Amino acid sequence: MISYYENLTRLQMEKLDREKTLVIVPLGAVEQHGNQAPLGTDYMIAQEMRKRVVAELNQGKNNSNVLFFPPLPVGFSVEHQSFCGSISFNPETYIRILYEICENLVRHGFKEIAFLICHGGNRATAEIVSRQVRRDYGVFVYLINSGAFDSERVKETISPGNDFDFHGGEMETSMVMAIDEKLVDLDSSEAGYWDTEKNGDIKFFGKTNMPWMGEDFVTKDGKPIGIGGDPSGATKEKGEIIFDESVKEIVVGISKILENM
Repeated sequence: MISYYENLTRLQMEKLDREKTLVIVPLGAVEQHGNQAPLGTDYMIAQEMRKRVVAELNQGKNNSNVLFFPPLPVGFSVEHQSFCGSISFNPETYIRILYEICENLVRHGFKEIAFLICHGGNRATAEIVSRQVRRDYGVFVYLINSGAFDSERVKETISPGNDFDFHGGEMETSMVMAIDEKLVDLDSSEAGYWDTEKNGDIKFFGKTNMPWMGEDFVTKDGKPIGIGGDPSGATKEKGEIIFDESVKEIVVGISKILENM
C-alpha cells in the first residue's frame, strides 16, 4: 500500500504491518526565493514531490507499505532571515521537532523512517537526528535528496551563460511554474551573483568549510538578493523535466530502502 499518512484512520493504522512500513517525511521551508518566486517554494516542491512519487510508486508492482507524512512547511533557513518573509526554526528547535516526530513513529511501532530533503539547509539537522534516533531506538532513519540537479537532462534545462544556478534560480523557479505558473512573476526577476568583492572567490563543495549567507549573493549593482543564478529563463516545461528526473531518483532511493527492509 502506498498512501498518505494522514488519510489513514486509526483502525487502518492498527491493521498495518508497521515494522515493514516505510514512513517518508518531506522537509520543506518558508524562505525567500528572489523577487519572482514565492516564499513557499520549497514547501510547494515538497508537496508536489510527494504527490508525484506516490503516483509513480502506485504504477509499479510494489507490494511494500510506504506512507508519506505531511510535508513540514518550516525548516532551518537561518541564511535567509535577513529577507522579509523568511521563517526559520532555531537549530535546537528543529532538531527537537524532527526527533519527536521520529520518537512518536517509533512509539507506534514503525522501524523504518526517511527524511525527504526538499530544502538543502535542512540536511545537516536531519543527519544529526538520524544518528541520534538510530542510537536511542535502534531505528534506521534514511535521508533522500529531492532534486536531481546533477542529472545531465536537468543541467540541459539551464540557459547558456547561467553558470551558477541554484537557490531561487532558473531551476527552482521552473519547478514552481510546473506547479502553478501564476505563482511566479518573471518580470520582476533579477539575477544573483556571489559577492567576490566582499567574500573573495566562491569556495564550496569540500574546498573549504566557509558558510554562506543569503545576503552574500547580490545583484549586479551590489544589492543583496540571496539567490544564485538568473531565473529569467525559467519555464513550466523545464520544471516538468526537473520533476520527472527527480521523481525517478527518489523512487530509486525508496526502492533500495525497501529491498533492505
